Amino acid sequence: MASDVVHAPYGPLPEGGTVRPMTRWGTPVMHRPQAHVTAYDESLRALVADMTATMYAADGVGLAACQVGVDLRVFVFDCPDDSGDRTVGVVCNPVVTLPEGKDRRLDEAEEGCLSFPGAFVDCARPATARVTGTGLDGSPVTFDGEGLLARCLQHETDHTHGTVFADRISAKARKKLAKAQEKVADDFPPDWPAG
Repeated sequence: MASDVVHAPYGPLPEGGTVRPMTRWGTPVMHRPQAHVTAYDESLRALVADMTATMYAADGVGLAACQVGVDLRVFVFDCPDDSGDRTVGVVCNPVVTLPEGKDRRLDEAEEGCLSFPGAFVDCARPATARVTGTGLDGSPVTFDGEGLLARCLQHETDHTHGTVFADRISAKARKKLAKAQEKVADDFPPDWPAG
């Protein structure tokens, strides 16, 4: 059951952004490590506001800068955890820490990507994750997640390193994902979700 509880430990996501077209898999910026954020200025805030608007327009739970064609290590998210409570945040230069040894438990669940829209396939990921980095003002931030939130934090951090989730699944699963996307491709024109 979803709740109305929203955790925004470092403040709300910036508003007033413009929805941008989604950058798709295959575009070079999606498949290489992104540049580190070094300037915490108005242009970063404007980018993050656009990313937030784009994520909401696409009904996503997270979005990385490369997904709007920008080569920068930053992502936004608004994602529920297992209890339905939502956590929102911005992470620049994210570093993910995953459990090891006896604490490591894999969660095999459906995953999708706004840059390969409308297609989902199972992808095993650690069930818990911690991401550290900096916020919009350059101050340190830390987010811990389990379930979908853990998956989101890992997925978006991957994007900042040039990894898409198809890189983490078998060739057979990639074929299944591609077929699923082909069936719905017409629902996601090149300017989606801005169009």
